[in-house]
Amino acid sequence: MTHVHRLEDVTLDRDALVTIGVFDGVHVGHQTLLRRLQTTAHQRDALAVVLTFFPHPDAVLRRLSGRYYLTHPDERARQMLALGIDVVVTLPFDDETRHQRALPFVEALVRHLRMRELWVGEDFALGYQREGNVPFLRAHGERLGYTVETLALVTHAQGDDVISSTAVRQRLREGDVATVRAWLGRSYRVVGRVVHGEKRGRLVGFPTANLAVWEQQLLPKNGVYAGWAEVNGMVYMAVTNVGVRPTFGGEEVRVEPHLLDFSGDLYDATIALTFEARLRDERKFDSIDALKAQLAQDVAMGRALLMAQLS
Repeated sequence: MTHVHRLEDVTLDRDALVTIGVFDGVHVGHQTLLRRLQTTAHQRDALAVVLTFFPHPDAVLRRLSGRYYLTHPDERARQMLALGIDVVVTLPFDDETRHQRALPFVEALVRHLRMRELWVGEDFALGYQREGNVPFLRAHGERLGYTVETLALVTHAQGDDVISSTAVRQRLREGDVATVRAWLGRSYRVVGRVVHGEKRGRLVGFPTANLAVWEQQLLPKNGVYAGWAEVNGMVYMAVTNVGVRPTFGGEEVRVEPHLLDFSGDLYDATIALTFEARLRDERKFDSIDALKAQLAQDVAMGRALLMAQLS
């Protein structure tokens, strides 16, 4: 299982079934496709290959900045490889890529990836001005020696909602981490190193860790959440504030978990933090005593919710 960043770095000893997409979040729709690709490829003694991009083409074409991604590209590749994908190719998407014509790109896939089948959505297109649509790909496949299989979008088992990375991002922006968990097939998670903050949590009796999360990863809507924190091989219950700390006049959005039943120094440690349930909105309190009382309620509610998750 391999993760590379150039087609030229791929060396395959067998033909491959290939799919192309961004796969941000590797949600349950992606997982359904990838498991099917892997199963079919291996039944045919072929390899399952994913071609993806970073930055996201939408981020380049729409000139987006700030927090946008559900997963770091390395984490995205790790999740796909864990599903049994043999090779993940993460290509840079830049101005040169966006102007590349479809035919030479497809020829490169056949040459470097030994592509014999291409699995894509019905509305898929690649190349400059989306010229490489499904009819285009099928027509050239007859000459180049590959076939095209089109795939239907996956909907949620309990509704008609199409599961997409865009939909997951929207629910995350709304703070709906329960739906995000259902659509990802796992809890939403961020990873960050603990850096020095203003130490106000200690002053109110609820010390927090100030996490330096990847600056391009999307955060849940500002508020207070219950979740799990893994640090140094141990897992703790956590109540996390995402926001600006309005009681103290903050302006920068921070991720600050309070680890329940933990004592010790966390500085420079790396914490993997999940978001299991939203407890409340972030708000400004009239006094430190009012804040402390609310934090005690948050901890009690978070503990109860997380204990129920274990039962």
